[in-house]
Amino acid sequence: MIQKEETLQRYTVVKKIDIRTFTMFAVLVVLWLFFTYFTSDGFSNLSTSFLSTRNLSNLMRQMTTVGIMGISMVLVIVSGGIDLSAGAVVGFIGCVAAALQVFWGMGTAETILICLIVSVAVYVVQGSLIAYLDLAPFIVTLGGMLVFKGLILVVTEGATIAPLQESLLYFGQAYISKPMSLFIGILLSILLLLNGLQRRASKRRNGTLTESPRDMLIHWALTTAAILIAVLIMNSYRGMPVPVLIMFILVILLTLVAERTTFGRSIYAIGGNLDAARYSGINVKKNLVLVYSIHGLMIGVAGLVLAARLNASTTTVANMSLELDAIAAAVIGGTSMTGGIGKVAGAILGALIMATIDNGMSMMNLDAFWQYIVKGIILVAAVWFDIRTNKKRKS
Repeated sequence: MIQKEETLQRYTVVKKIDIRTFTMFAVLVVLWLFFTYFTSDGFSNLSTSFLSTRNLSNLMRQMTTVGIMGISMVLVIVSGGIDLSAGAVVGFIGCVAAALQVFWGMGTAETILICLIVSVAVYVVQGSLIAYLDLAPFIVTLGGMLVFKGLILVVTEGATIAPLQESLLYFGQAYISKPMSLFIGILLSILLLLNGLQRRASKRRNGTLTESPRDMLIHWALTTAAILIAVLIMNSYRGMPVPVLIMFILVILLTLVAERTTFGRSIYAIGGNLDAARYSGINVKKNLVLVYSIHGLMIGVAGLVLAARLNASTTTVANMSLELDAIAAAVIGGTSMTGGIGKVAGAILGALIMATIDNGMSMMNLDAFWQYIVKGIILVAAVWFDIRTNKKRKS
């Protein structure tokens, strides 16, 4: 009898830690082992394989654009929306940045400021069309995608614009020193623990505490282990890439916005039940515009980081389906396409899986169509898992 109770307790702990997260981690591990096997002659030459320190560091850098797009895409989807224009806007912002520096000789500070203002303005317009004219997010952002693909051709005239200034390249190509990288990893772990303790204290005061101290510590330990392992991997090469640091900072900020502010709670309420949100006094239109504005800011950052990493702006960026990768990253990370459910940090795991597929298949010299096929299968599986989970929750 005692043994059965202990088994039940262990099952309950695992269930509370989010089975989907474990499943996606398992998928990531399988993908890493698969690509390592086929890029190392059966694990015989790891120094040049997928698991080489250089490649894993590059993988972290490569995932940042989709990761930054994905964390704000979570908020958009949670609110009941979608954004199909994100990839085109990322490409357009890169074109604007390159044009400002190459054609007009602007400095990095002015370039960054103008690009972020332009990106936010784009999404204020799209958000306003969705919120105040009651247009479907799918239609508005699909139209936006076509518009900005056209504007990219206008700005670039079909040619590559390069090179960018060294100070801007820092945000896409530089590294943080190894000691500082380790310090940042430890600091993130401490902040996570403090955040968990504060959230636990708040729930206790509100009478909504259901998580035991052991469950909280298990959550924290697993997350901390993932962070420190990532830092050690990056330190085994040249340290933490600057774009990875930028992504971590943005994850923390958006997580605080989503979980600690009235605005964040309103977004979940709007996505969960729009009519109930209206009846409870939430200004739905204003909050939707604000969601898309924040998303626009993140898209601007992603566009600058990508342009800095490539040291150029090209028309091909708009055709890379980055918006689909960002949506897939959000869904794989636990965001429900029906709205109202999702965590900002989950998109990072999803982005890592998507980047792993791109990186691994490129190393295997496979045709690009295989990347789309595998990504599509994983996305459909994640959505199926979401639907299945929602049905169980309702029953």
